[in-house]
Amino acid sequence: MSEGEMYAGCGQFDLCDGEGWGAYGVGGGSMISGIFSTVYKRESVEDVLDAMVGAGFTATQFHMSCAGIDQIPEVIPDGLCGRIRSAFDARGFEMSGLSGTFNMIDQDPAAREAGFRGLEQLASHAHQLGTSVVTLCSGTMADYLWRPHPGNASDEAWDQMIASMARAAEIAESHDVYVAFEPEVSNVIDSAVKAKLAIDTVASPKLKVCIDGANLFHKGELPRMDAILDEAFDLVGEHIVFAHAKDISKDGEAGHDAAGTGFLNYERYLHLLDRVGYDGAVVLHSLTEDQVSESRRFLDKKRLELGNER
Repeated sequence: MSEGEMYAGCGQFDLCDGEGWGAYGVGGGSMISGIFSTVYKRESVEDVLDAMVGAGFTATQFHMSCAGIDQIPEVIPDGLCGRIRSAFDARGFEMSGLSGTFNMIDQDPAAREAGFRGLEQLASHAHQLGTSVVTLCSGTMADYLWRPHPGNASDEAWDQMIASMARAAEIAESHDVYVAFEPEVSNVIDSAVKAKLAIDTVASPKLKVCIDGANLFHKGELPRMDAILDEAFDLVGEHIVFAHAKDISKDGEAGHDAAGTGFLNYERYLHLLDRVGYDGAVVLHSLTEDQVSESRRFLDKKRLELGNER
């Protein structure tokens, strides 16, 4: 039996469950389709923006490497933020969020400190760049940011992560921005339950959630997709300030596929985003430039169908 046949009773192949959509009220959100800036490999930030505009987008999650510096920079050169902001404004483009992901529990203390110095740089320049959201991950004990590790479930990892989240929240508070972490099965915060616990523990109004529906399913959980999505939005929906759009095609790991090519129930995912009033960009990523047109058509179609339900 293929994986498609195995999961034909869940995800985008199953538009409702026994409760029906009537159990889910429709909110007032008005989402737009966005794109992660690193999808486009170009020589300059202006060229990256022109490529995104040419593909029909008006919003992005921006990665500082697209401006020729490190994603988590030790220093942002004088004048660079002004140049980036001018390029965005000239094209009527929106920087919905700024990528600030680094390993918040890196077992190399020097690397962890470098991450926080970079986060300080990003947070302190975010408003100048035109955004108030910097995205994070909750970290892993593995040697790669999105790789699982048995130690991620330990008290030690949790305590390190909470200390780092509290520090990130303090940085966010000092610069009046939000830091939004992404619940992801390979990281310490690998579920919505842990996401809610982290938010309650840190207790900062500046600590928020970047949601990615394809990142929430542990091995064997795809058949329970709708219930897990519902639980996630019940627990952290009010804290969501950013949203990703990709897909999942393999059991037991986070999604790595272009939106519309896997099993994620996009009808429900977008409906739940709408229900909590999310009205920002839903950012496509984990796709090649050649896949952009098809994935954007897929996402736009799902958004239009959602609008027609209202």
